[in-house]
Amino acid sequence: MTPTAVIELGRQAVEVTLMVSAPLFIAALATGLLISIFQAATQINEMTLSFVPKLVAIFVTLVLAGPWMITVLTDFMRRLFESIPSMIG
Repeated sequence: MTPTAVIELGRQAVEVTLMVSAPLFIAALATGLLISIFQAATQINEMTLSFVPKLVAIFVTLVLAGPWMITVLTDFMRRLFESIPSMIG
């Protein structure tokens, strides 16, 4: 296995990780932004106010994007396992 192949495999792993985690991070970011705007408008400075909506948004996003996330992960793992013989020899 060449160093180039190792770097390419690592790049693909990071790419898949970012693709799978992006919907959850975006949902948390958007929810946090909306809650922050609400807190600024109403002058309610309660730190725990943003926790539950973020948790709900992440859960809903996981339910909606979960099948796609599982498909991306299983496709990557299948490609990885199928390429083991070519990596060895």
